[in-house]
Amino acid sequence: MEDREYYGKGKASFSMILAYGLLSIWALTTIYPIIWVVMNSFKNKKQIVSNSFKLPLGDLFTLDNYKLAFQKVNIFGAYKNSLIISCSVALLVMLFAGLAAYGLARYNFKGKKLIYSLVVASMMFPVFSTIIPVYRMMNTWGIVNTSSVGKSLLATALPQIAGNMSFAIVVLMGYIKSIPVDLEEAAFLEGCNIYKVYFKVVLPLAKPSFATVAIFTFLWSYNDLFTQMFTLRYKDQWAITRLLNELTSMEGTNYGLMAAAVTLVVIPVLIVYIFLQKYIIKGMTAGAVKG
Repeated sequence: MEDREYYGKGKASFSMILAYGLLSIWALTTIYPIIWVVMNSFKNKKQIVSNSFKLPLGDLFTLDNYKLAFQKVNIFGAYKNSLIISCSVALLVMLFAGLAAYGLARYNFKGKKLIYSLVVASMMFPVFSTIIPVYRMMNTWGIVNTSSVGKSLLATALPQIAGNMSFAIVVLMGYIKSIPVDLEEAAFLEGCNIYKVYFKVVLPLAKPSFATVAIFTFLWSYNDLFTQMFTLRYKDQWAITRLLNELTSMEGTNYGLMAAAVTLVVIPVLIVYIFLQKYIIKGMTAGAVKG
């Protein structure tokens, strides 16, 4: 009996070592390219070709790539536009998707299964398959191809809101279904209407799931270059990904500048993920198993 227990522990230990080893290798293949790009952003473009794998120390270190990036374009203005778009998208997706998810999770009505099927099916359509009719629709509204920064940012945010709704509804529904209905019934008995129940009972309990939706939506909006290429035409309207894409195009094969541009785009995203990763994991798994 003792031999069996010892063997079982050894087997489990070997499995864990193997799993952690494979995960470590996978992490290195994912993290190293980012480290390589950041390292080369501090080198001269000639040194990148001959010493691309060396640390940027001593004579190799330079800030010229970042100085050139900030001299060429208004990076802080682009960051501001990105934050306006991405924060607006995240907030509105949480608001509308939360209400829709609550209705689909808690109420039975005619056509409920059809609506849910359409929500899931809409996740299968890529953005580029709908951009032409969406662009034409917004053009008739007069919010694209204008010199107005506000209208252009709105034209960028609207497709992103619509594109993230399905994902958000599915994630939030899974979490809301795991919340005991007894809590909502108790709130009804205390005199709360449906809106008070949602905002005072359901919303506080579903914070991890809403945090997950907010983070993923924000990051998706922040990195969405495809929509920005259609809706942000003028320099004062550019968000950070559109601006840095244009910057690298203007400078040709300046690898140092390209590395600096990628770093300026990626580092803020990594910071957001590092500090909020516990909310992402908790929100994605908490509603997976109903208690």
